Amino acid sequence: MKRLLGLLCAVGVLVVSPHAAPSQPNIIIFLVDDMGVMDTSLPFLTDEAGRPKRYPLNDYYRTPNMERLAARGIRFNNFHSMSVCSPARIALMTGQNAARHRTTNWIDPDKDNAGPQGPPDWNWHGLEPGDVTLPALLGKAGYRTIHVGKGHFAPRADAGADPSTIGFDVNVAGASIGQPGSYYGMENFGARDPKRAPTAVPGLSKYHGKDIFLTEALTLEANAQVDAAVKAGKPFFLSLAHYAVHAPFDSDPRFAAHYKDSGKPGPAQAFATLIEGMDKSLGDVLDHLDKLGVADNTLVFFLGDNGSDAPLGDQHDVACAAPLRGKKGTHYEGGTRVPFIAAWATSNPANPFQKRLPIAVDRIQPQQAAIYDLFPTILALTGTRAPGKHVVDGLPLDTLLTGKPDHGRKEQFLMHYPHAPHRTDYFTVWRDGEWKVIYHYFPTEVSGGSHYQLFNLKNDPFEQKDLTALEPGELKRLMQGMVAALERQHAVYPVEKNGHTRVKPSVP
Repeated sequence: MKRLLGLLCAVGVLVVSPHAAPSQPNIIIFLVDDMGVMDTSLPFLTDEAGRPKRYPLNDYYRTPNMERLAARGIRFNNFHSMSVCSPARIALMTGQNAARHRTTNWIDPDKDNAGPQGPPDWNWHGLEPGDVTLPALLGKAGYRTIHVGKGHFAPRADAGADPSTIGFDVNVAGASIGQPGSYYGMENFGARDPKRAPTAVPGLSKYHGKDIFLTEALTLEANAQVDAAVKAGKPFFLSLAHYAVHAPFDSDPRFAAHYKDSGKPGPAQAFATLIEGMDKSLGDVLDHLDKLGVADNTLVFFLGDNGSDAPLGDQHDVACAAPLRGKKGTHYEGGTRVPFIAAWATSNPANPFQKRLPIAVDRIQPQQAAIYDLFPTILALTGTRAPGKHVVDGLPLDTLLTGKPDHGRKEQFLMHYPHAPHRTDYFTVWRDGEWKVIYHYFPTEVSGGSHYQLFNLKNDPFEQKDLTALEPGELKRLMQGMVAALERQHAVYPVEKNGHTRVKPSVP
């Protein structure tokens, strides 16, 4: 990390833009809702030799601009996030695991959705004004901070529901809602239907009644905000957080013909159009950066917020994210594995920024990383520091971005979901290297009873063989690691039916 801080301090004196150039690199986080690692034509998974391996879903989806971005940078095939959205988004903003910031479930805008035996002291209120966040810190460092798209940081009645209260200078279309009322401008993005009005996307009235898709409208707004920042000569931090590809699965008519003969059901075809529309947005943003002459010093991070929600089969099977098992909301890899690409918007080895931060080009990084790692990475890139009192769970990605292994990095990941009802109820996941354990807290309709699941992901990457009975020593070691991690992060736990007795994982 010291090397990276020194590197960017040196970069800070450089001028690379034809405008009154900012002294720091521009940063874009391009965040896609409910997009898993298999929802793309770009292969992330690899064979035993580490080469990209295509699967049928890679041939179903069309994402040429993801391929374009990956050719300019590095993609991670073992990148994890929380299994539902609000926990992941707050982890991204704070650098903390959900177990620590305690927003461990998606936030219902209007009621506390802890679940019948969920922890009563979980952080339903999410982010609040004054919290330490990535945009707040970057704003103090001279960045113009821009949010466009989905927020889902706090309930409707709380100030934090508006991203402009948590550090963003600009908020376009961000609110408490987790999904759009409609993707269609002709339907005012949900405002025309009284039933959908509570989830209507705000701040886009200029597009009401027009034949435009939500993804396109957000892209136009993002590019306009980048224009303003560049003209002002300020570095910008853009969080372009698409509502796509979250339900409702409204078909994007621009791409529907590409899937009509696929043999897949209508909702799955509509989902694919949402994917392709999102990819067009990425291409439009890259083209706009080129047009403005700022692509060389703009770093793009592309990722999903949780595993796939593709309507292709049961959430616990190999279906929605095949060959991975599971999907959004589950404890399997299909629920937490997301696409991640890091690249300069235009690859130019002669560019001074890129000479000093040489992101590997057209490479796959197999080492494990997670969404909260972006917080310390971006702070280091920009020479910005978080207050000492703010605990950061993430680790800088600087070495991994160069394509090299980070031998000092612990490959561990904690996913804590002490809630119900959902696709999987009351569970915690702990990954330690090639091993993964899942703890189910007590009998529920979904889990079928309190129990463990143990997998070796090196030998069984698709989680088909539960080793609980065969590897008691590993089970005990993994559960000890899980309990220790939960305690370090001061996690909250589900409760007994009496409403207050906490239930912690038990070590066999």
